[in-house]
Amino acid sequence: MIWALLAMASIVGSLSLAYAQQDPRGATSYLPVDIKESFASIMARMKAAKPDVMKKHADLLNARYDLGNRPAKDATMSRGKPLQEGIRIKLPSGVTWEQLASMSPAEIRDKKAFPKGFLPLPHPNHPEGGMLFPKFEINELVKQEGRDLTRFDLDFDIPDHFLPEFPPPIFLTTRPDLGDVSHGKLVTIDNFYELFNGILNPKQFEGLRLLLTPFAQQQFNQTEDRRSEKPSRGVACLDCHANGHTNGGTHLAGDVRPQANRHRIDTPTLRGVNVQRLFGSQRVMKSVEDFTEFEQRGAYFDGDPVIATKKGVNILERGSQIHFMAEVQELFDVPPAPKLDVLGKLDPAKATPAELRGQEIFFGKGQCSACHAPPFYTDNTMHNLQVERFYKPEMINGMLATADGPIKTFPLRGIKDSPPYFHDGRLLTLEDTVEFFNLVIGTKLTATEKQDLVQFLRAL
Repeated sequence: MIWALLAMASIVGSLSLAYAQQDPRGATSYLPVDIKESFASIMARMKAAKPDVMKKHADLLNARYDLGNRPAKDATMSRGKPLQEGIRIKLPSGVTWEQLASMSPAEIRDKKAFPKGFLPLPHPNHPEGGMLFPKFEINELVKQEGRDLTRFDLDFDIPDHFLPEFPPPIFLTTRPDLGDVSHGKLVTIDNFYELFNGILNPKQFEGLRLLLTPFAQQQFNQTEDRRSEKPSRGVACLDCHANGHTNGGTHLAGDVRPQANRHRIDTPTLRGVNVQRLFGSQRVMKSVEDFTEFEQRGAYFDGDPVIATKKGVNILERGSQIHFMAEVQELFDVPPAPKLDVLGKLDPAKATPAELRGQEIFFGKGQCSACHAPPFYTDNTMHNLQVERFYKPEMINGMLATADGPIKTFPLRGIKDSPPYFHDGRLLTLEDTVEFFNLVIGTKLTATEKQDLVQFLRAL
C-alpha cells in the first residue's frame, strides 16, 4: 500500500510539474523594488555575463540572416545612405521560396520549414530587456550633452548598415518649403533653439523642449537598479525617435506579462503621426496625447508605476505639456516622394516601368492595398496576420515565440527610410518584407513580381 501511495504521489507531482511548465502565468506582475544586492555587485556580475549573452544572441542573428554589408547601387534613403538590398533571411536547408509558397501553413509547420528569420525576434537579452541604443546615437549624445546611454550589460545587436540614416532629416508639415530643417544635425536640448527659432511658435518650442529633455527611465536613472555605469539623468523621447524619425533603437513592450511573452519593439518613426488614428504597435491608443502620456508614465518603466515612483516618474500635465508635445509630433512630415501625384500614386511620366508594374501588383495580385491605402498607405486599423499558423510555439533565448496578435497598419510613405521592418525589426530589408507577406498572405508572386514590388515601395 505504501508503495502504491508513493507511486501515486510521484504521478501527481509529475502532473503538477507539467502543469507548472505549461502555466502561461508568471510568478508576479511586479518588478522588484527593494534591491538587496549592491550596485557594484550587480554591475560586476552583469559585465562578466555580457560576452556570453551577446555571443548567444549573435549566433541567433547569424543563424537567421545574412548580415553582410551589400548596399544597393541605385537606391538611397532621403539623405543618401544606401539601402541594403536582397533577401537576407536564410532558408532551411533544401527549401526554396517557390517550394515554401506552394506549401500550406500546416505543412510548413509540421515540416519545420518556416524560415527562422520570420519568427519573432527576441531582445538581445530577453529576460533582462530594456531600452537599447545604437552606438552612433550614444556617441552623438555624449559629444553634445555629455549624457551617456551606454549599458554596461548589453550592446545594440543589429549592424549599423541595416539601420536608418543618422541623423535623419526633418520635414515639417507646416513648412514644406524649407526642406530638411535639421541641416544634417541631431536635434538635442543643446541646439534645438538655434535650429527652430523663427520656425516654431512658443507653444511648439515648449513641446520640443520637453521631447528633448531627459527623464528617469527603467535602465537609466539614479538608483542602484540601473544599467548605466554612472547615475543617469535618463532618456528623452527623441533619443529613440531621433529628429522625429527613428534610429532603430529597441525595447520590450511593457504591457504583457510574463517576461517571456513580451514583444520586442523596433522604434517606429514619428513621421506622419498627424494622419494616424492608432498609436502603439498593439496598444491601440486613440490619440498621440494618450501615447505621449503613456510613454512617460508607463513605457519608460516597463508598465510598472510602483517602480516608477522609486526611479523618478515624470508626471506631465495633460492640458498643456502633453498637448504641446503632441502638437510637435504632429509636425513631423513624411519625406518628399517626387514620383507620387497628389493622390499618392505614381505619376506615369516620372516612374520607371518596374515601379509602375510594382504599383499594379501592390493594388492587385499582391493585395497590399487591402491594408495600406493611399495617399499615406495605411488604413488606420489593426490586423492579425496569424503567423502562428506556420510554426509551433518555442522558446528562443528567453522569449516565447507564439502568436503576435493584432498589429496596427503602419504607414508605408517613406518606408525606405525606416529599416528594419515589422514591429520587432525581424525583417532587415524590403525584399525580406515582400517574401514574408507573400508567404503569410499566400499571394504566390513570381520572382519578377517581387522585384517590381520592391521598386514601387522604394518610390513611396
